[in-house]
Amino acid sequence: MAKLYFKYGAMGSSKTAQALITKYNYEENDLKVWLIKPSADTRDGEQVLRSRIGLEAMVEVIPPETDIYARYLGARELECDVIIVDECQFLTEAQIDQLRSIVDEHNIPVMCFGLRTDFQTRLFPGSRRLMEVADTIQEIKTICDCGAKATVNARIDGDGHIVTQGAQVVLGGNDSYIAMCHKCYVRGIREHKVIRLHGQKGSL
Repeated sequence: MAKLYFKYGAMGSSKTAQALITKYNYEENDLKVWLIKPSADTRDGEQVLRSRIGLEAMVEVIPPETDIYARYLGARELECDVIIVDECQFLTEAQIDQLRSIVDEHNIPVMCFGLRTDFQTRLFPGSRRLMEVADTIQEIKTICDCGAKATVNARIDGDGHIVTQGAQVVLGGNDSYIAMCHKCYVRGIREHKVIRLHGQKGSL
């Protein structure tokens, strides 16, 4: 029986690389993959999914108004064996429900990769819905500079300070992001520390 999977991790946990490796493994077994990402993810340009380690593949971009279930039913070329979604946190709650319907009604497994929480440690709407309806939830782990497990996606401004206010998603911004444990995150805010950046940069 097919399942809806949510594989989440902090910034820099190789989520996109794992999505692309999963795609490769399915295709090695002659199975057809429908690879999609939300239109909010613009870091690699249109129709390209690229990991930090250099893996890449063509991807279909899904705007927030797209009914994924209708798109799946209406296109004969989408007779796929599995659906893989990267940056799934940017999907709407309705789109997560549409993926859930594909799993239930057509026995197609759906594997979603993305962030769980934003820079304020709040759930993204898409991630919240996945936490509610996914059959299998798995954390992809990465570590903080201190060696503890990183769970926070800290937004860092141009001066190296942690940002605590602002829009959940900033497109085309100059801020950077780094994965931190919660203890280091809180300490960085309280002590107004300058964070040394070596993590994920770009828009979120």
